[in-house]
Amino acid sequence: MKLSQFKFNLSDSLIAQEPAKHRHDARMMVLDRKTQTIEHKTFKDILDYFDDQDVFVINNTRVFPARLYGNKEKTGAKIEVFMLRELNEELRLWDVLVDPARKIRVGNKLYFGNDDLVAEVVDNTTSRGRTIRFLFDGTKEEFRNIIEKLGETPLPRYIDRDVNEDDKDRYQTIFATEEGAVAPPTAGLHFSRELMMRMEIKGVKFAPVTLHTGLGTFRDVEVEDLTKHKMDSEYFRIPEGTSDAVNQALSNKKRVVAVGSSVMRSIESSVSSKRTLNPTEGWTDKFIFPPYDFFIANAFITNFHSPQSTLMMQTAAFAGYDFLMEAYKVAIKEKYQFLAYGDAMLII
Repeated sequence: MKLSQFKFNLSDSLIAQEPAKHRHDARMMVLDRKTQTIEHKTFKDILDYFDDQDVFVINNTRVFPARLYGNKEKTGAKIEVFMLRELNEELRLWDVLVDPARKIRVGNKLYFGNDDLVAEVVDNTTSRGRTIRFLFDGTKEEFRNIIEKLGETPLPRYIDRDVNEDDKDRYQTIFATEEGAVAPPTAGLHFSRELMMRMEIKGVKFAPVTLHTGLGTFRDVEVEDLTKHKMDSEYFRIPEGTSDAVNQALSNKKRVVAVGSSVMRSIESSVSSKRTLNPTEGWTDKFIFPPYDFFIANAFITNFHSPQSTLMMQTAAFAGYDFLMEAYKVAIKEKYQFLAYGDAMLII
């Protein structure tokens, strides 16, 4: 398929600036692939679509406060450092993005807080990318604590407001335990503790995977021919308990629900020759776009995504391109909210 096939006009008024007051009260569009019908529901209505022994695969990655503000040595120029991923824990080496990039050169020292933390630029990676070394002698826990103190919740730039205290909680799923992401698995943001408890009472199972979402998931596609696009690699892990639960559900003809694009990429990156899910740990750069045969999940929860994004392309692969484009037209007409803090889509 071509990049231009995923173009549509998204008004700024449809980009959610705040989450729903209660997580499970977000709107939910339900797409039934068999009947080609669309329903309009609330996320808590998801209880009506699943039953005993159905398995929801969730991503338990945890967002860390990845955005730091500091000053350049000597000049005192204000700089922003967006921490992407740790390269070497012992040496405190990190891949980061810097802004303004033109002012940040190899050898510069950067100061954060009241000089509570100092970093040195050791390499250039991309136009805005740098490798930096934090000059910090404390323990791993002490380093995490100072990042927690100085860092800011990394809301995306399209959320045009200051970060507030609520974002620390709401830009995080309730099942986030494994720190390492710079963005949450947004489909998971709709689950409240109350809703999950009601689902578990009904017999629904939850099985975790970990995929640390980086900015590569949101990187612009710059080639018209989608086969030429290369995804950034992201770390993921599928524990044995999760693969066992998923494979049992498949064997029993039950629903396996991928909660978010990161989950779908994880499980589709670890399929056995028998079309079952393997436990694994590693890196994936899997890019899913139409046409694609899915092996594991038979239901999918996602948000409404930006035009020409890899997230929209993956959703089109699962729903069917024509059906998804029709659904997006309906979503715009019905004023569904898009992107991270926006509404949900359930595809069955």
